[in-house]
Amino acid sequence: MTSIHRRRETLPAMLLLAPFLVAFLLFFLVPALQTFWLSLTDSSLTRTSAFVGLANYATLVQDPSFWAALGNTFYFSLLTVVPLTVLGLVMALLVDRFTRAGAWLQGAFFLPFVLPISVMTLIADWMLQPTSGVVNYLLGMQRAWFADVHWAMPMVAIGTIWWTVGFNMLMFLAGLRNIPRELYEAAALDGARGFALFRHITWPQLRPVAWTALVLQLIASLKIFGQTYIMTTGGPYNTTRVTLHYMYETAFTQSDAGYAAAIATAFVIVVVLLSLLQGWIARRVGGRP
Repeated sequence: MTSIHRRRETLPAMLLLAPFLVAFLLFFLVPALQTFWLSLTDSSLTRTSAFVGLANYATLVQDPSFWAALGNTFYFSLLTVVPLTVLGLVMALLVDRFTRAGAWLQGAFFLPFVLPISVMTLIADWMLQPTSGVVNYLLGMQRAWFADVHWAMPMVAIGTIWWTVGFNMLMFLAGLRNIPRELYEAAALDGARGFALFRHITWPQLRPVAWTALVLQLIASLKIFGQTYIMTTGGPYNTTRVTLHYMYETAFTQSDAGYAAAIATAFVIVVVLLSLLQGWIARRVGGRP
């Protein structure tokens, strides 16, 4: 009877999981395996050539353009991951604090996130125009931000933060509203006020949300492509050419599909390793299970 009962419980679960498993198999696992196989060949976009083993990976290790693009990707992640998480938390606290204007603040903070990337880049380009841009007008200068080797990537990062911070704000806001009010009432009876409430109640309750936001932002930042491709096309002097941009150029401009597949495979390994490292740090520092 126990076995029959377990089958009756397992069958609906398997039926519910089946569409996801089929989609995962067809649209992720099979293409990933094909990409890895392609990386072991000397193929172009229009022909499949002979098996070359790990030759593409040996070339990749000695390719300065790949390491430069990977460094630019890490630089962009450094400029965006922590600021996006901290700003999302601050915005959520503001929305939760100002209850009367909370709906307006929430809409204003989240509105940029619904914009398509083409609109976001147009707004950023307009604001950063050397002669007619709002930023240069306020600062009293005529700097070509996207043509400056020192400022191009930070400007792309600032535009990305403005565009995507609304998603983190919603995550933290959901976490804030799941904190039991009884905790604050009990702390208030004990005389806790202001920052003490945040330190001893709010932050410990939000810590899992913060780690989740950090992991999601790290993965999203490492996958950057559209912002730099549209706003700077990788310039000036390739200072904003990131890894996916380099892979795209290798595949579709140089028609070297085998080497581009090797770049993609190596980059996936880097992203997975960094995500695992971040999860390990979260467990060691944050006490996550």
